[in-house]
Amino acid sequence: MPVELRKRKAPPPPPAPVKKRATKATKAAAKAKEQVEDVASKAAETASKAAEVAAETATAAAQAAAEAVANGAAKAATALAGNPKVGDLIDLDNFGGEVETNDGTKTSLKKLVEESQAGVVLFTYPKASTPGCTRQVCLFRDSYTALSSATGLSIYGLSSDSPKANTTFKEKQKLPYPLLCDPSHALIGAIGLKKAPKGTTRGVFVVDKQGKVLAAEPGGPEATVKVVERVVSEMGEEGKTSKEKEEAEEVVKKEGEKVKGEVEEGEKKEEEEGKKEGEEEKAKKDEAKEEGEEKKESEKKEEKKAEAKESEEKAEAKEREEKKDEKKGEKDETEAEEKKEQDKDETKDDEKKAEKKDAATEEKQKDDDKKEDTTNGEKKDEKKTEEEKSDDKAEDKKEDKAEENKDEKDEKTEEKKEKEDTEMKVA
Repeated sequence: MPVELRKRKAPPPPPAPVKKRATKATKAAAKAKEQVEDVASKAAETASKAAEVAAETATAAAQAAAEAVANGAAKAATALAGNPKVGDLIDLDNFGGEVETNDGTKTSLKKLVEESQAGVVLFTYPKASTPGCTRQVCLFRDSYTALSSATGLSIYGLSSDSPKANTTFKEKQKLPYPLLCDPSHALIGAIGLKKAPKGTTRGVFVVDKQGKVLAAEPGGPEATVKVVERVVSEMGEEGKTSKEKEEAEEVVKKEGEKVKGEVEEGEKKEEEEGKKEGEEEKAKKDEAKEEGEEKKESEKKEEKKAEAKESEEKAEAKEREEKKDEKKGEKDETEAEEKKEQDKDETKDDEKKAEKKDAATEEKQKDDDKKEDTTNGEKKDEKKTEEEKSDDKAEDKKEDKAEENKDEKDEKTEEKKEKEDTEMKVA
């Protein structure tokens, strides 16, 4: 009895992209994207026609699968013994255990296959938001319509990342398909893409509604997409319809690559512009810093000049004080010498006076001796008179000499004072 295939439902439209800052690159990308959507729409129509042919082929395949389930238990057991291989039939009950979608829904491979129209595509990636994984999910994103609408295959990304990490990844890259989280590597290991001890090998695994393995191999981002394209091509495209679909897919792929290239070019330009702005900002900061350092250096030089000038002024003031003290010392020394000379002159005058006095006394004595005829009383009177006169004369001479010395000293002192005043004014 032939197996009836459920009518294929149209896939939900991809989410609207978030608006970015309008640039030439993004405008060109938007235009190219519209063209891609038109081509994809035409490809969907072509795929719809191909689906009719595929339905007949799928019916035959379903009958063969039913027979294989009934008569090939040994083969299924062999497949379960090791990593699944293309052509193996796997028992979907408890295969790979339980996993979680990025939005937190618990599910399993069996449920995913039951909910799909023709089967499930699982492509594995090591870590969300890394360059290689980003390229892989974007390639599946760009080819999503061509891969899923033509055959009814449901596409899922599979990794050991957390739901939060995968949700961020999905939203950032605007992915139209869910991402599955398998932190225990149960499903990843079951499909043969676990890397020891707890890593994930990049690859792809495709299984149809009957549990038949259509693809199971590791590969790079582009290789995994090509594997699914090959599976899609083998699942129901024949003759002209197949060729038309391939052409449509090629156009979609080229347009997708073109859009992607334009988007990447736009992003690269924006990145370069941002980098250039950052460099200009850095140059401005460096220039401001350099100007600040030059200003500080100039201020330091001015401070040093001011300090040098202040030191010079202090040295000059000190020198003036020393000269002043030196002149004062010279003045005191001069006055001491003058006083010494004056005392010496006074001593000489006193000696001369004493000599004169002695001479006068001796002369008088001689005169007294000659005047033998003079009476004692007259001699005494005369002697007394002579002595008084001599004393008076000596006293007068002494006073005159002292007066002269005083006048001379006052003149010298006055001259010296005038000389010092003149020197002070010059200094």
